[in-house]
Amino acid sequence: MKKIKKHLLNKLFFYPFFFIFFIYWIFNSTYSASVLNVAEDDYFIGDKNAPVTIIEYASLSCSHCANFHNNTLPTLIDEYVTTGKIRIIFRDFPFNYPALMGSMVLKCIDQDIRYQYTTALYQLQSMWVVQENKESKKELYKIMQSGGMTKDQFNACLANKDLENSILQGLMDAQDEFNINTTPSFLINGKLIEGNKSIKNFRKIIDKILNE
Repeated sequence: MKKIKKHLLNKLFFYPFFFIFFIYWIFNSTYSASVLNVAEDDYFIGDKNAPVTIIEYASLSCSHCANFHNNTLPTLIDEYVTTGKIRIIFRDFPFNYPALMGSMVLKCIDQDIRYQYTTALYQLQSMWVVQENKESKKELYKIMQSGGMTKDQFNACLANKDLENSILQGLMDAQDEFNINTTPSFLINGKLIEGNKSIKNFRKIIDKILNE
């Protein structure tokens, strides 16, 4: 059964990820609490007591997610995160196997450098998100190796089925509770905002909440 699951994941590079929802649901159907609950292992930036919480669901292979991370997020950090007004929780919503691999290796490094490596993966997206999964894995390792990850650590991370299942379960939970089907998607104090938005739109939404 594990071989079947791996084979299907490898073949679904350009297919809508709801097929993986279905496959994973068959193999690993479990109950989960609301995705609005913040888990101990959630990766976030900002003050945990900030009045506004933004939960971002993103795929590392998504060009719109890269645009948000590279162009909009830095301004959000400067204007709202560093001033204690918002915290941003980053969650995985991989749409294909390369994105799943990227999500896994980011969880295998120290949180102190995860933001920098997330940025690197988005900036170098065209180099490692390619059609052939073998080539994608090779290029992904080159990026992670630059930060000191060994080949053994890299392979062990990608072989971690508990980690893989955890990511897929989180994806399913978000899809089930909020019907998320596009990336990036944002839960801003519990309200779903779909798609990449301009900094102007984010300011409008955040400032409205802060002024209530």
